[in-house]
Amino acid sequence: MAKTKNFVCKTCASTYTKWSGKCDSCGEWNTISEEIPFSSGPPSKSLGAKRGSPIALFDLATEEDPPKRTRSGSGELNRVLGGGLVPSSAVLVGGDPGIGKSTLLLQAAASFARAGLKTIYVSGEEASAQVRMRARRLGIQEAPVKLAAETNLRDILTTLEIEKPDLAIIDSIQTMWSDNVDSAPGSVSQVRAACHELTTFAKRKGMAVILVGHVTKDGQIAGPRVVEHMVDTVLYFEGERGHQFRILRAVKNRYGPTDEIGVFEMTGKGLAEVKNPSALFMGDRENPAPGSVVFSGIEGTRPMLVELQALVAPSPHSQARRTVVGWDGSRLAMILAVLESRCGVPFTGLDVYLNVAGGLRVSEPAADLAVAAALLSAREDHSLPSDTVVFGEISLSGALRPVGQTENRLKEAEKLGFSSAIMPSGGKKLDQTGMKISTVSDLTTFVKDVFGDS
Repeated sequence: MAKTKNFVCKTCASTYTKWSGKCDSCGEWNTISEEIPFSSGPPSKSLGAKRGSPIALFDLATEEDPPKRTRSGSGELNRVLGGGLVPSSAVLVGGDPGIGKSTLLLQAAASFARAGLKTIYVSGEEASAQVRMRARRLGIQEAPVKLAAETNLRDILTTLEIEKPDLAIIDSIQTMWSDNVDSAPGSVSQVRAACHELTTFAKRKGMAVILVGHVTKDGQIAGPRVVEHMVDTVLYFEGERGHQFRILRAVKNRYGPTDEIGVFEMTGKGLAEVKNPSALFMGDRENPAPGSVVFSGIEGTRPMLVELQALVAPSPHSQARRTVVGWDGSRLAMILAVLESRCGVPFTGLDVYLNVAGGLRVSEPAADLAVAAALLSAREDHSLPSDTVVFGEISLSGALRPVGQTENRLKEAEKLGFSSAIMPSGGKKLDQTGMKISTVSDLTTFVKDVFGDS
């Protein structure tokens, strides 16, 4: 049987069965080379006659002590990490260029250094003078952090071997260059090799490492998605550059819960943690305008109140517009279709705009009922009471489905002064709450009870 060869593009990681001068995926020339597999035959032939050492095997019931964590001075960062930084862990922080990743991690480096960790910050994008200037602006120039500006991976690993730090921060992984990989810095091969070397070194030496990775808006493969499987924790830093609020979201965490978020505010002295995000994502509720509805949601393990804003207006165009910020546009189309087909509320010829206040992005289906309420409120020019929260999932039949963590949602709403809630019926029985709870079974009943027969 003929041996199958595998050729890989060093720029975009596209695979081919034979060599070609030009990559059809990225258009680059002379970037395709043969990838030699680690094992090309039976163990006796591919690994030689020398026998390896047996590995230790354990039962599933084997108990181990929980990992020791080092907490930073930021409660929001500790929350997203699962309670603090774990030794020998590899953390990847991704986000758009210019979103504030370097500011966040320089503050984190100072915080961990003050907590007793020997910390080294390696910048491959800025000179040391630029990093020191940022540190002075943030007021952390006195923190015991060692600083270096270098991109040569071999020199960085040699320095880490000598210094033996507890934490190394690499900003960013796209700028690292390994001399044993024949491709340009920032390419798939270089990013993968640099991440593998750094994470392997961290595991072997008991050092925690935090890697910074840029994500382009068109989802380029040279971003951190190439190395997500190599690290223990993946955090994404989200937000709009023109907006002062930032969200740090955990999408993978081997030492804590996923989908946990931390909320920060960009100020003149760096990123400040927001301890009460629910108050942040709600506007003035004394005189709510039509189209404004408060949704009681869950982000990770944290209950959070968010204001949803809708605007419905006659369209001057032949095709009405549907504009969404902070929510799924396809789900908005589904809610509009259910309102029209199941409830007889038409939106034909009407422009629809939906916005999540504060720059937060909501993804859970529990926001369906709040979105429907905001759309109906804007269409009928009818405001909901300012002390009411709404949540629930809408099915295609128009039925309302109960959602999880109802008790936590109501507790958060009651803590912030809300006295009533509208939610689906059939959920878990609530033993406590001083709120007035209105339950509805389907969307048609909700429309009639809250907005009348119109």
